[in-house]
Amino acid sequence: MTPVIDICPVEELPPGDHRVVEWEDLEIGVFNCAGEMLAIEDRCSHDDGYLIEGEVDQETCTVECPRHGSVFDLRTGKPLNLPAYVPIDTFPVSVEGGVIRLEVD
Repeated sequence: MTPVIDICPVEELPPGDHRVVEWEDLEIGVFNCAGEMLAIEDRCSHDDGYLIEGEVDQETCTVECPRHGSVFDLRTGKPLNLPAYVPIDTFPVSVEGGVIRLEVD
């Protein structure tokens, strides 16, 4: 069975906000992109930079690595430009009973 962890009440992560969740040896960025809850591994596949520190585009649901400018799709984890070319992991997010929940595997 896939582990599911509670993140926070949905009102604590308004649109445009994000936070990092640690689980085992992973750091996962949880984003509220214009009302859509998304989660990615908080690690640029190019040089391990922290994506949570990058600029988030609410219209396209992307995040730009602050170190070298690679842009990642928050829905798929795919890089949209170089220097990154390897996708990062994404994680299913749900809202149940007003609580944001994250499936980690």
